[in-house]
Amino acid sequence: MATMILVRHGRTTANASGTLAGRLPGVRLDERGREQASRAAERIAPVPLALAVTSPMERCQETLSAILEGRAEQPPVVVEDGVSECDYGEWQGEKITTLARRKLWKTVQTQPSAVTFPGGESMAAMQARGVEAVRRHDATVTAAHGDAAVWLCVSHGDLIKSILADALGMHLDLFQRLHVDPASISVVRYGEGRPSVLATNTHDGDLSWLAPQGSSKRAPAKKGRKSPRRRSDDAVVGGGSGPEAGLDKV
Repeated sequence: MATMILVRHGRTTANASGTLAGRLPGVRLDERGREQASRAAERIAPVPLALAVTSPMERCQETLSAILEGRAEQPPVVVEDGVSECDYGEWQGEKITTLARRKLWKTVQTQPSAVTFPGGESMAAMQARGVEAVRRHDATVTAAHGDAAVWLCVSHGDLIKSILADALGMHLDLFQRLHVDPASISVVRYGEGRPSVLATNTHDGDLSWLAPQGSSKRAPAKKGRKSPRRRSDDAVVGGGSGPEAGLDKV
């Protein structure tokens, strides 16, 4: 299957002021957030992208614009409601310090699968729609471009944490153990047998090791020749020797 790069949007004015933005309109990157998005762009620059998917929130679209700016080959862009911010309902627009005093806050920390935000959605519903959306786009990219293709999704902290928890086989109640900082990059590959989480919450280092080697198309086998081997999601016993040595060709 293809490889998905998950990017959280850069820091916003709401993040800086300690406010839960939710789906409020007009929440944009601050100066620090624009710098973070530019750094993410530099890291992703060596990787050809088959598709770019973004939350409809302005802060995610701004981050995506920074990532795609100046790229010689522009991928198709899809605005996807499935990876939008959690609907925090009556909580959005409130100060984090105020929310931390609410009874529901403790449940958010210890049992998020039981949480439905007043006037909003449940965290379980958020995870379900997010996972469905990224798996759907991943399957589409793989079918069109092959197993070596790489695509990008720009989304939000809790949404990305829930996708990573699913890929790691973690119950949603454990997802608060994960951290997804502004403009951080995580990488997931959905294999036939199971997902592989290649990176989480990274801030430095280029991603050239994700760039496809050669054609990513699945060419039909010719008479007398073996068909190309598909990328395996088998784990290499002992850990392998890294992508440069072809650890996925077991």
